[in-house]
Amino acid sequence: MSITQQYLLDTYRAHRLGEPPVPAPGANDWQVVRELREYRRFSAVVAGRPARGRIRLALRRWLRPHSSC
Repeated sequence: MSITQQYLLDTYRAHRLGEPPVPAPGANDWQVVRELREYRRFSAVVAGRPARGRIRLALRRWLRPHSSC
């Protein structure tokens, strides 16, 4: 059974039972992505790491030639 068929079946059952309709598949995907990003930023701050720009900072350190050599 595909996700669309399952959604239609759940919607039909909810309608027959007088319950509120179920959300469409993928309706909250971007909200989940935003919440995950915020959680990772929060975890970084709690752990004492910078919350933003960590990848750029790491790449800059890795790509910058060492002047002490």
